Amino acid sequence: MLNLGTPAESVLAAMRRHLRLRTMSQPQADVFEPLAGLEGVGSAARAARDAVDVLLRDRGLRKVGSDMTAEALLRGAHASAALAGSPESLEQVRRGATDPRAIGAVRMTGELMALAPRVDTAPVQVWTRLHQLAAAELGSEDQLGHLRTNQEPLPDDIPGLPEAPPAEVVWERLSGLARALTRPTNAPGIVVAAIVHAELAVLRPFPTANGLVARAAERALLVARGIDPVAVTVPEAGHFELGGSYSQGLRDYADRGLVGVRDWLLRSCEVVALGAERSPLNISAQQGK
Repeated sequence: MLNLGTPAESVLAAMRRHLRLRTMSQPQADVFEPLAGLEGVGSAARAARDAVDVLLRDRGLRKVGSDMTAEALLRGAHASAALAGSPESLEQVRRGATDPRAIGAVRMTGELMALAPRVDTAPVQVWTRLHQLAAAELGSEDQLGHLRTNQEPLPDDIPGLPEAPPAEVVWERLSGLARALTRPTNAPGIVVAAIVHAELAVLRPFPTANGLVARAAERALLVARGIDPVAVTVPEAGHFELGGSYSQGLRDYADRGLVGVRDWLLRSCEVVALGAERSPLNISAQQGK
């Protein structure tokens, strides 16, 4: 297990050098596994996975209908939009969203299960498609699915974060992150999904809707990596319920080295466990259905 002393600082530095294309001498490096070894992260990830397993009754013992998946995705879309500032209630979203952020979040749910299998092989294409779906009402057509350039204003659509990095840094880190996703890793899927969420949120690669895309990308990875293959948990609800620490957690991830990364990962494990609690499977059971 890694501790948070000086020697471990090189782990995060190595990861970030890799994400910026500076670890060409070790092109097959597993940049996620060392982060799973940060103090407390491994046990927290196992506990979160256990919470999902209990929901799914040890995987395979519980049949999940498409209606439950659809309901969980809808609840997730509402929570993600609310975290982005949408004022609409769950029932308003269910009847037909009118807020642009809620419309985009719901639209992403229509393709998320089809996109999830591609997130490990063509992640950049998945992220750009998610942006096309999320941002149709938030910007001009030529901005949809396009990574921002230095000629465009820096996005500030996730309140409380430090200034977004310049476009060339964004592309280098996204390229490295995408390559890391296509390689084998021993890290739990929850850890991988949390890192992708944080990187997309901190980098803000798109002109708009970066938070919506980051949270959808995390959910897609939880499906693809087998944590919640039928998408019946609601991790976005966990992020919303812990919303008071969302921006601070991302700031710490960006600015506080391994301590900030560890704290973000621990928070993300709590989010996954909360997402299992907020599953419509649990709600149906409580209502006697």
